[in-house]
Amino acid sequence: MQARLRVWDDNGDGKSVFLSCYHMMTGNMVKAITQGEFADQAWVDGLLRRFAGYYFVALDQYENNPQLAPLVWQRAHHAAAEKAFSPLQRLLHGVNAHINYDLVFALNDLLEPEWRGLDKSQQAARYADHCYVNAVIGKTIDAVQRDVLGPAMPGLALLDSLLGLFDEHLIARTITHPMAQNCVVPRHAAAGRRRHARARPAYLRHRSRCTQDQRFD
Repeated sequence: MQARLRVWDDNGDGKSVFLSCYHMMTGNMVKAITQGEFADQAWVDGLLRRFAGYYFVALDQYENNPQLAPLVWQRAHHAAAEKAFSPLQRLLHGVNAHINYDLVFALNDLLEPEWRGLDKSQQAARYADHCYVNAVIGKTIDAVQRDVLGPAMPGLALLDSLLGLFDEHLIARTITHPMAQNCVVPRHAAAGRRRHARARPAYLRHRSRCTQDQRFD
């Protein structure tokens, strides 16, 4: 992530807005895993890596042939390239693509093979672990406003000071509410998989890259 961010920042590439936010959130997630804040650290680590894998596969597809990337990522990267879109709009385009699209597949990849073999307490633990991700993301919002959106949107600092924590709560709610809707219920993942079935072949051609080997540095 850091290598891409340096290149994009140097080149003024609008895709850096989402990736900067994603990098911060991923760092907080890795810290939470390292500190043992989840019931099953290994499972959450696997989810985080699979989740990141889908992002980087779609990005590689877009950079090599935009038409091969999922439509939702084509739109997000198009918004990142258009000056008419604000940094906040670029960020939310990326969040929409990664949360409402990639997360469905990442959850399904991990849950479908194991869900029937889990007892009720294990299923509840999966639910709690994934939903705790929302809290970790929420802790990142103020830093995203200050370090990512602030330099590009000076007026945001004034709004932040006037609204106190309300704007952080609002942005966190916007980002994490879709994640809560996807929380560890296989039928939700299955429904999402059906909705996106026609778009997934592009991902499947590169499925081997969406593995536990995905790195975050």
